[in-house]
Order: sequence, then C-alpha cells, then structure tokens
Amino acid sequence: MLLVVSLTLLVTVTLAQLPHPCRSPEQFEGRLSSFDPDKRFFSKARFAYDDRQRRFREFEEVQVGRDVDYFDKLYLYNEGKEYRVNIRTRTCNVTGLTRPWIPFGVPADARFRGTADIGAAGVPDEHVIVNLFDGKINNNPYFMTVSGTDCIPIQSGFYSSDTGGIITDFYDISLGISDPDAFIPPSECSS
Repeated sequence: MLLVVSLTLLVTVTLAQLPHPCRSPEQFEGRLSSFDPDKRFFSKARFAYDDRQRRFREFEEVQVGRDVDYFDKLYLYNEGKEYRVNIRTRTCNVTGLTRPWIPFGVPADARFRGTADIGAAGVPDEHVIVNLFDGKINNNPYFMTVSGTDCIPIQSGFYSSDTGGIITDFYDISLGISDPDAFIPPSECSS
C-alpha cells in the first residue's frame, strides 16, 4: 500500500511540475518582426498590447518584395474598429473588426513540447529558459515559444491556406504601457 501511495504522489508531483498553457501579462509593449517566406513579406513594428480592454497598436514597416510602406494601426476590439494610417500619404482608413480578439499567450489546448535554454546556458544573466508549445487552431498548425517564468511571447508561427506561413519574433518587451495616449485614434482619422 505504501508503494502505491508513493508512486501516486511521485506521478502527481511530476505532472504538477510540467509547464501548462499560460497567459501572457495583460499589458506590455515592445517590438516584433514577422516574416512570410512564400509571399516575400517582412514587417517590423513597435507595438503596445492591452488585454484588459482588448486593444493593440502598432507602428509598422512593411516590405513586400522590394516595396516598403509604413503604417500606424490601431485595433479596438471592444469598439469593433480598426484604424489604419498610411504614414507616407497621411490617409486614414477606418473599418470594422470582424475577427475575434486572440490574446497573446498559449491557448488552453496547446501541447507542451519541452523547454530550452536560449543564450549561454549555465552563465548567470546570459540566458533565458523558454517553454515550447504547439497545437492547431481551426485545423491550422501553430507553435509558440514563451519565457518560462512570465509567459512573455518570444516567437510564434502559424500556417493556414489563407495566410500562408508566418513567423513572428518578439523582442525588447517591457511590462505596462508607457504612453498613456497609445490607444487614442490617430489624428488623421478624426476628420
């Protein structure tokens, strides 16, 4: 009997230590870059993310082939509006948002695939331990790499026949929103 209780306790403790899908911090900002090799699409952006009020703002440089454009995009999901300003032409497009809000972080049904050290493992302050997850959304595969302690996104990848394969890297992340006006619609959109 003692053996059965000991084995049950060991399995419970071991399973409790496996990383589970997690939710990223509610508010943070940083930079990201996205790449789709099939469409020769590359973008980099400075962004602000607010899960509390379902808002996302990005100042984006988009390169398709040899063409480069610059945009200021604001997504206000609670209001169902998207503001897109072409920074070069200063023209604003306001459209309705029909796609659902998808918070950063790992979906609840994701599969844990392991941990990894990024950087110089074993050297203090020179590496980060990350958790690797994957899964499917509407039968479309994805993967996510997040920091092991705070679930801050580091890299994600997604493939669908509509979007193709897109890989996004996140960096220079800081918690909170430093600009109190980050989610105010652009002035070009007020007229």
